[in-house]
Amino acid sequence: MNDPTATDAAATVPARVLVIDDEPQIRRFLDISLRAQGYLVETAETGEAGLQALVARGADLVILDLGLPDRDGQDVLRDLRQWSQVPVILLTVRADEGEKVTALDSGANDYVTKPFGVQELMARVRALMRWRATPGDAPPVFDDGCLRVDLARREVFLQGEPVQLARKEYALLALLVQHSGRVVTQPQMLRELWGQHHEHDTHYLRVLVGKLRQKLNDDPAAPRWIATEPGVGLRFIGEKPAS
Repeated sequence: MNDPTATDAAATVPARVLVIDDEPQIRRFLDISLRAQGYLVETAETGEAGLQALVARGADLVILDLGLPDRDGQDVLRDLRQWSQVPVILLTVRADEGEKVTALDSGANDYVTKPFGVQELMARVRALMRWRATPGDAPPVFDDGCLRVDLARREVFLQGEPVQLARKEYALLALLVQHSGRVVTQPQMLRELWGQHHEHDTHYLRVLVGKLRQKLNDDPAAPRWIATEPGVGLRFIGEKPAS
C-alpha cells in the first residue's frame, strides 16, 4: 500500500520559480501568471542578484532574460551551470538562431522569444517541471495511450501495433523521449547519432526526421509528438491526454 503521507507532503510543496529579468513589467507579469498556477515566485532584476538568490534560497526552475543590465545572460547561464543543474528557460528578443543554439548547448533547457504568450510559456514550464518530477528509478516508458516507447525493451507501439524502426530512427526517438519537453539542438542530435565530425550535416537529420514522422503518422504541420524549433532543433511534446 502506498504511503499517503509522502504523496501528500510532495503535493503540498509548491515548486519554486526564480525570474531574472530587468524589465519591471515582465517581472510583474510573470509573478502574477506563475502564482496563479500555484508556483512560488522570486524575482531579480540583475544577473548577480539572481545568482545570489539561487545560492541563498534555491529554485526548481529559473526563467532567465538574456539582456540583463549588469551581465549578459549567456554569462549568467555559464556561471550557474558550474554548480547547478536547475532547469533554465531563456527569455530573448534576439532572433539569431546561432545564439539560441549556443545557449541551449551551454546548458539552457528551453527558450521563449519575446513577445511571448503566457499559455506557451506555462506549457514549457509544466514540461520542465514534469521532467524534474520524474523519479530517477521510474520505468523508462512513454505511453500516452496512442504511442508507447519502452526504452528498456527498445520497443515502440502505435495504437497497440509494433512499429518497426531502423536503428537510427529508434536512436533519434529515444533521444527525444529522454529529453521530453526540452529542445534538443541539431548539433547535439548529429553528434549523438553520427559522431563529432557530422555536426553540420543537417541533411542527414532532415531525412531521418521525415522517415520517423512518417512511421509515427506525425504531421509536421500539426505535430503530436515531434515539434520543430526552426533552425534550432526538435522537441518531444507528447503528453498524456487530459482526463
